[in-house]
Amino acid sequence: MYDLLVVGAGPYGLSIASHAAAAGLNLRVFGRPMASWRDHMPRGMFLKSEPWASNLSDPAGRWRLDAYCAEHGLTARHAQPIPVEAFASYGLWFARHAVPEVDERTITRVASGPGGFTAVTEDGQALYARAVALAVGVMPFVEVPQALRGLHPSLVTHSSHHSNLDHLRGKDVTVIGGGQAALETAALLAEQGTSVRVLARADGLRWNDVPPPWERPWWQSVRSPHSGLGPGWRNWFYAERPGLFRRLPESTRARIATTALGPAGAWWVRDRVEGVVELLPGHEVTAACAVPGGLRLDLVSRAGVRSALETEHVIAATGFRARCDRLGLLSPELRGTLAALPDGSPVVGRDFESSQPGLFLAGLVTASGFGPAMRFVQGASFTAETLVRGVRRRLRTTPTGGTVPVPGGGRLTESPSPVRR
Repeated sequence: MYDLLVVGAGPYGLSIASHAAAAGLNLRVFGRPMASWRDHMPRGMFLKSEPWASNLSDPAGRWRLDAYCAEHGLTARHAQPIPVEAFASYGLWFARHAVPEVDERTITRVASGPGGFTAVTEDGQALYARAVALAVGVMPFVEVPQALRGLHPSLVTHSSHHSNLDHLRGKDVTVIGGGQAALETAALLAEQGTSVRVLARADGLRWNDVPPPWERPWWQSVRSPHSGLGPGWRNWFYAERPGLFRRLPESTRARIATTALGPAGAWWVRDRVEGVVELLPGHEVTAACAVPGGLRLDLVSRAGVRSALETEHVIAATGFRARCDRLGLLSPELRGTLAALPDGSPVVGRDFESSQPGLFLAGLVTASGFGPAMRFVQGASFTAETLVRGVRRRLRTTPTGGTVPVPGGGRLTESPSPVRR
């Protein structure tokens, strides 16, 4: 029986695995490393976060993004965006150096069992662990507006469903959303010659300012400090003090989780959108249906004026909604034990442990508990250190050395520790 199974091999899962290995835990890590970054973002995209705020976390701080860039002849400078492809390659490099060997199979089911949990791989192998850390990223939580659900994928996709946009060349595309994913997707479509428009509910698009210089007078730094989520004391608090954020009243946390760092485009994509892409702010889709050659969107403006447009394809860059009922790899019985917040996301304790003892959660799904940093790579360091400390605490209170049932009526004793490189 393993001490810990880490399910997911993105920035959070790899960081947790690195800290767990350094702590001497007997663990296994499952998932295709950096899968979302490799498979669900079109070529040509850039990280919105600063390079210095995009590090995966190992206890010694050796395997940072700037170290990877220096080794590979790349630059990692303040206010200079990093290509997504380079960041994905950095994650693979981190995995090779800082993490035990990653098993790229998918975990399809996690259930509670005697002394811990049973996890089943895509090819049917069952594994047993005293604790599980779910770091499943954002893909289970894709959010598409109600009006667009049920339409064929040839007509409607989510922005995260695209590893490239070449197949949309020559089409008429409508991108729905006002955040970075919508605006950068629209820019890439326009740059490949696709006819594209952006439809957003807000009355106008928001753009992040160019970040202030890294070196500046002390009084400017005091007035508006740098942080991994942007300049300013409020962003600094979200980025640097997620443990204190968790102590805020639940209603305050819920409000911040909903409103903080709302949809906005990066400063470096603005000139690629304004004056290039057709912009339709202040509109919402109320209904959609297939028509010859594409689909028809029924719209309503903020003033209540109704209209319609036809387009060949819609990309819903409408984000993600982390809810307990979308954790489909958990068995229904286990999923049903999870206490939830009013927004549907799971309750997590101070060490990222869910209401199910031994089941730990990481990433977006914890944002309502620990704040906006959990929506970004910035939150991986705090999460990894804190979560592994919680796992160790849980293991001290869980009986060890027992046996658990295995399929066919046999018994499985504790597994030997995997070889670490």
